[in-house]
Amino acid sequence: MSSTEFTFQRQVENLYTDHHGWLRGLLRRKLGNAFDAADLAHDVHLQLLRTGRVPPSDQSRRHLTRIANGLVIDLYRRRQIEAAYLEALALLPEPLAPSEEDRALAIETLVEIDAALHGLPAKARRALLLCKLDGMSYRDIAAELQVSVSSVEKYIAAGLLACYQAVHGPVC
Repeated sequence: MSSTEFTFQRQVENLYTDHHGWLRGLLRRKLGNAFDAADLAHDVHLQLLRTGRVPPSDQSRRHLTRIANGLVIDLYRRRQIEAAYLEALALLPEPLAPSEEDRALAIETLVEIDAALHGLPAKARRALLLCKLDGMSYRDIAAELQVSVSSVEKYIAAGLLACYQAVHGPVC
């Protein structure tokens, strides 16, 4: 282990030791339960490890709060997606209902697609949703967004590519 890696590891350990209890308390107040708070506090530290960046000590709590807030938003978004999916499944006859494993995979895929769509510019996301969910023509979408038809084509292509990559990984 290099000295840089050792220093980083020590910084993360210190950050965890100094702020983990505070972070769990903050998340418990936001989420209303200790179990989700503990999970997200753990995820905050995993995020730090993934990024390889530890904030200066005078900015630690602000940095941890920013990461935690993003994870809380992700958790709520995931729960909304899961609830909508399960609501749609409830309308299916029992023999057509997917297995628990298939449900979990579908929810994970929907969450990945949702994240990909939220990573798009607003007009690209809107164009794709108008096309695929509302069945609007490119010409109607162009009028709705006040852009050219060629812009709509580019937006939808970018949206489809983002969704594909979210599910299957980067295109070579």
